[in-house]
Amino acid sequence: MSIIIPIAALGFLTLALAGLIVFASRKFYVFEDPRIDQVEDMLPHANCGACGYPGCRPFAEALVSGKALPGKCSVSSDEGRMSIADFLGISLGTEEKRVARLACGGGINVAINQAYYKGIDTCQAATMVSGGGKACSWGCLGYGDCKVVCDFDAITMNEFSIPVVDVAKCTACGDCVEACPKGLFSLHPVSHQLWVACKSLEAGDDVLDVCEVGCTACGKCAMDAKGELITMVKSLPVIDYTKPHKTQDPIQRCPTGAIVWLDEKEGIVKGKEAKKIIRKGSRNMGYS
Repeated sequence: MSIIIPIAALGFLTLALAGLIVFASRKFYVFEDPRIDQVEDMLPHANCGACGYPGCRPFAEALVSGKALPGKCSVSSDEGRMSIADFLGISLGTEEKRVARLACGGGINVAINQAYYKGIDTCQAATMVSGGGKACSWGCLGYGDCKVVCDFDAITMNEFSIPVVDVAKCTACGDCVEACPKGLFSLHPVSHQLWVACKSLEAGDDVLDVCEVGCTACGKCAMDAKGELITMVKSLPVIDYTKPHKTQDPIQRCPTGAIVWLDEKEGIVKGKEAKKIIRKGSRNMGYS
């Protein structure tokens, strides 16, 4: 008899807990649309964040709930985006492709080092040692942190240790933006072809002493641009992309080629008066 009572109490407690669990599961049940799993399977699983969501799963939830359109996924193919639109019965949506742009053209053939850096071959590490050794405090260090973090092989380092972005492969995930300790990368629509490839806040000969392609703040680009397309701010031209900017006029008189036109086929196009750079090797140490 002494054993039956504890067993009965335990059984009653078990039933009570089971009932509580059943009640809680029904009370707090949150319906999840089964289409979310299906849409997620149709996405590229890159989890790059280019769509503005932290991963493919949250983006799938946004698609199913009607908060986003398939066109925001720049990684997926045209067929993939269309299949999602057809599956959900929604429009494809138009979203201009965005890519990473680099605001520096100072490779080893045109920019001077004021010191040799010996240490871990990363931009992050080099920056911690007197800024990395490059005479231009704003210039690319060329160790390729951006290339390493790019999961889409969209960035390569050219012969002058400057990153080159493959527009076709770039998904605008933003990893290179975060990886660059100099803040030289930013994400822009591909239509932003008029581009300032320099971030130096120096002016005049102080710029040319350390880099042959740096912006000297001469202001010719701003003078040649129509309206107020370009204004000079802290020794740098700033382009207002809300104004008509499909013009190469501002690049023509730039003496160093610091402001350029990014052509889909020809690559970087400089103006007629830009200094021709023929040096293939590195510039010497120092300021000579």
